[in-house]
Amino acid sequence: MNLDLTWRLLKGSGRKGMLGTWLTLGAVAVSTALLLFAVAVNFAFAARAERGAWRNPVPATSDALAIEASRFDYVRDQAITVVDLAALKPGVPPPPGLPRFPAPGEVWLSPALADLARQLPSDQLAKRYPGPKGVLGDEGLVHPGELVAVVGHTPDAPAMTAARSGDWTEGKPPTKVASLAGVPSEDSQAYQVLTVVASVLMAVPLLVFGGAAARLTVARRDQRLAALRLVGATPGQVVGMTVAEAVIVALAGALVGAVAFAAAAPLLAGIEMQGGPWFVADLFPSPLVLAGVLIAVPLLVGLSAVAGLRRVVVSPLGVAKRETPPAMRFVRVLALLAVLAAFPLLARDRSVAVVAVALALAFLCLNLAGPWVVGRIGRIAAGFARRPAQLLAARRLVDDPRAAWRTVSGVALTGFVAGFIGLLSPGAFGGEAEPPQLRVTAPAGQVEQVTAQARERLAAAKVTSTVQASKNVVVAALGSYADVATVDRARTALAGLVPGRTPTSEADEERFGMQILDDVQVGTVVVLSASFLVAIASAGITAASSILDRRQTYGLLRLAGTPLEVLDGARRAETLIPLTVMGGGAILTGVFCAMPFMIGGMSANGVITLVACVVAGFGGVVAAGALSRPLLRSVTTDPAPRPD
Repeated sequence: MNLDLTWRLLKGSGRKGMLGTWLTLGAVAVSTALLLFAVAVNFAFAARAERGAWRNPVPATSDALAIEASRFDYVRDQAITVVDLAALKPGVPPPPGLPRFPAPGEVWLSPALADLARQLPSDQLAKRYPGPKGVLGDEGLVHPGELVAVVGHTPDAPAMTAARSGDWTEGKPPTKVASLAGVPSEDSQAYQVLTVVASVLMAVPLLVFGGAAARLTVARRDQRLAALRLVGATPGQVVGMTVAEAVIVALAGALVGAVAFAAAAPLLAGIEMQGGPWFVADLFPSPLVLAGVLIAVPLLVGLSAVAGLRRVVVSPLGVAKRETPPAMRFVRVLALLAVLAAFPLLARDRSVAVVAVALALAFLCLNLAGPWVVGRIGRIAAGFARRPAQLLAARRLVDDPRAAWRTVSGVALTGFVAGFIGLLSPGAFGGEAEPPQLRVTAPAGQVEQVTAQARERLAAAKVTSTVQASKNVVVAALGSYADVATVDRARTALAGLVPGRTPTSEADEERFGMQILDDVQVGTVVVLSASFLVAIASAGITAASSILDRRQTYGLLRLAGTPLEVLDGARRAETLIPLTVMGGGAILTGVFCAMPFMIGGMSANGVITLVACVVAGFGGVVAAGALSRPLLRSVTTDPAPRPD
């Protein structure tokens, strides 16, 4: 009976009532789509780490099957991962992406590298990898555009016996392995740690927004449920109808959000991280994870809806008479202060789990303290009000600070994210040496021989250069005239000069550090974009919902002669006043939490990010609020009581 009555009330709530239902559905859809992205990106980085693990060998303790080594080559300012393999026994299982173990002299190129080798003149790339060539499958690639070459050798080949540097930026030295399974590399693990932190920064505001979706049009629902309680409905029936309504709408919104995420996945796959775009399949979470999200979101919305029913169940007459709820307590702010006081101590651990929990607690306590602060802001604003719109806005903040907080909470929580990662946004560094130089380390006692061979090879390739030796490093200066094609011809000419070593420039040696910094900047933009989407959607949806909740009050004020401009001005003021205070406070809170992780001083990029966040946040909220002005005009045009 409860489910049937809930469905009838939901369908018969009138045009304005159904609009509130659609707003809730839209809020849940946005939350679900972005939550799926925040969850899926963790699995995507894990999938990358697993596909690239075979290049990070684990030394064999006994019964070695093969020798594996790796190094980095470069072409057109792009890194090429070169994996050298030699079988120690027949029938060795092949690495991922290959149909068989590479024979000596055989070369397998990734699709992107094979295409590049065909496009460029052979003296710039193809001659570096002579011999029969095959195409490496996607199973062995980190991302679709990755440049990878797998070269087969004999166990006694110079490339498999020459000593190499242990620096991971130069590659891995020859290692006897029992299998080619390997383990995820250090850089892939670092990306996964950063992704967990970024996911927390995205997911917590999403969960708060999703929970707040159950409180949209709360006044309309409280009035309706209070009326049912007064005519004899039991508390259990009221709770059951509330849960049923919230879960029905939330489940529909979650399904819409999942479809929206699936449609956007090909576009999201184009975001370049860790050197390139994504395989679309990596961005789709497993069916179990998808089912978990689709269950968790409606459950969260249902629990949030039930949490707001205490007044209806305990005192339905007070709801019907529109009595002001009791004031909130200062303990909300004490909880936030306690977390902030403990945050520097928790951050010392640098454990990703501890940092993620600390950030989540800071988020939740900020959301808990927000309504109390908004109420205090309203009292202060009422004392300084000089115009009717200001007084109406201040009184509204005092009467219902929770509803006012829901309107600005998205931007406030986004301000926390901006303050936290804005300061950590790194600046650029490094640069290409002038003139371009290629360096290769010669074995002990062979410096003069390697220097002479380098001169001969470069002269045969018609590359003008000055080759000199500094200690055991041979340096080829190509001159300021050299373009990228000339540099690639020089690289090809010097390929194999020292077995197992690649000629590199200063820019090559800084490339991996610069790539990580670039990826952090891209991640910052992605996290802030998702946060701003939540903030603006939250501001627009809650502003429209607030108008529907107070349409009778607005109508009576309009009948009493209050101009529409005054009502609209009051509505804007009750958003902008707390937004200014809470947005600034949230940014400072984020800055405080980021300070333990800062290395060096504040970067210019961080300052620019913070300023952009403030401008975009205020602009987005104002624009979202302006979209609901026609709705305000509509509900005040005919203020007569209606059945819904």
